[in-house]
This record gives sequence, C-alpha cells and structure tokens, in this order.
Amino acid sequence: MNLLEIAHVPALCVSPDSTVMQAIEASLPTRVGAVAVVEGDALVGIFTERDVMLKVVHGKRDAETTRMHEVMTAPVIHIVPTLAPREVLSLMLDKHIRHLPICKDGVRVDGMLSIRNLLQFLVNDLTENLHHMQNFVGADSPGG
Repeated sequence: MNLLEIAHVPALCVSPDSTVMQAIEASLPTRVGAVAVVEGDALVGIFTERDVMLKVVHGKRDAETTRMHEVMTAPVIHIVPTLAPREVLSLMLDKHIRHLPICKDGVRVDGMLSIRNLLQFLVNDLTENLHHMQNFVGADSPGG
C-alpha cells in the first residue's frame, strides 16, 4: 500500500514568509487542517489548526501580519509513503499528531496524510477482512 493513495495530493504548501491569513485562506477550499511550509522544494515546517489556536489566537497575534516562520511547527516529523498504515497510526497516536507530510525523498512534500484519512482506510480494511472471514466461516460445504 502506498500512503499517497489515501493522502491529500498534492499537499497544500506555503512559504515561510506567507502570512497566517494567506495560509488559512488557501486551506479553506481544500478542507485540510494543515499546510506544509516549504522553502524552495524543501519541507521546513508545518502549520496546523492547532497552531492557529495555540500560537495565533491564544498568543493574540495578528493573522494578517504574522508570518509562517514565526508560528509554524519545526522541525517536522514526516513519513515515507511505503510505511505500513498501522505503523503510521501508532506514530500519530504516540506523538499526538493529526497531520503528517509524506516525503518520498525526505525533503519534498508529496502529500499530506490526516489521521481521519488513515482511520477511514483502516476501518474499511477491517470491514473488508471481517466480511471475508464471515464468508469463510459461513461456507457450509467443503470447498465453498
């Protein structure tokens, strides 16, 4: 499984000099709760809904003038697209992370994985496995 199949692709990216308001306005149509902060092609931070609340609102900062580099979370934990979904879920739960950038090369952002997308995938996978098990156990004759 490639995690990019269930992630938001392409990830929404802003520069470190973008304002909070620019990041919020860019993210609203996508309904994704996090933007990657990139300089050139390199991931340098992440800005999430939690950052808005804790660093901007609670910090009484002006969203029109505050720059990403002032309030982004850095360094950023990121993942490669080939990790197992259950391994990623453990990481997200252990670190209290709701969004993870996916970087094939460890530098450039290829997608943004949300815990919601990951949980939906895992629920669908478990449901499918349960259905197969029920069919197997419910088979009433040898061979099927």
